[in-house]
Amino acid sequence: MKWVVTLRPRAKADLRRAHDWYEERCAGLGNEFLVDLAEALLRLEADPERFPLYYRGFRRVLARRFPYKIFFRIVGRDLIAFCILHGAQDHPCELRP
Repeated sequence: MKWVVTLRPRAKADLRRAHDWYEERCAGLGNEFLVDLAEALLRLEADPERFPLYYRGFRRVLARRFPYKIFFRIVGRDLIAFCILHGAQDHPCELRP
């Protein structure tokens, strides 16, 4: 089955915020972050069902180099990423479809 990955606006904002934070620390690090997340999205797209259910129907894929998690749901052929969160920070948000 061919999967379609979609980033919701919240996930795009999370990605942009993290990229900018890394880029402020060291020029080029933000782009390395994006490469790591792109690789995680490719693993997700290749076999999304291998990632177990995590919380309330959400699944997660972990980036390899940076401590980030992509929370997503499988809806038909669509893989919908709802948020991209740092693994070591407290997040006041709740996962919402």
